[in-house]
Amino acid sequence: MKVLVADDDNTFRMLVTELLSEAGYELSAHENGLLAWNALQAEGADLAVLDINMPEMDGIELLGRIRSDERFKNMPVLLLTIKAFTEDQVQGYERGADDYLTKPFDNDVLVARVKVLERRILGK
Repeated sequence: MKVLVADDDNTFRMLVTELLSEAGYELSAHENGLLAWNALQAEGADLAVLDINMPEMDGIELLGRIRSDERFKNMPVLLLTIKAFTEDQVQGYERGADDYLTKPFDNDVLVARVKVLERRILGK
């Protein structure tokens, strides 16, 4: 299973990549939404973990593109952000996010939530 990761924070991107790789996932990690979108178009993915605040294209815009693309519209998306405000979470869910996790997060919780999305939405 391939997970698309987009986060402009090198530390968090590397942490997410390492955690999910250790959990058995194949990763495609990128430093902004535009690079992630281009990689998704070229390589595809099964699930996405997206930061909201990124240069070039933020996670909300990337989520919108994913949901409007026939090939990826049903792909599970977990939003990852430092924003803990209710309105940001609501905006993410309204745009089609499947789950929302605020930074900093517990490493085991991130992996567990990705596994839940994999099971629930992909039927695995």
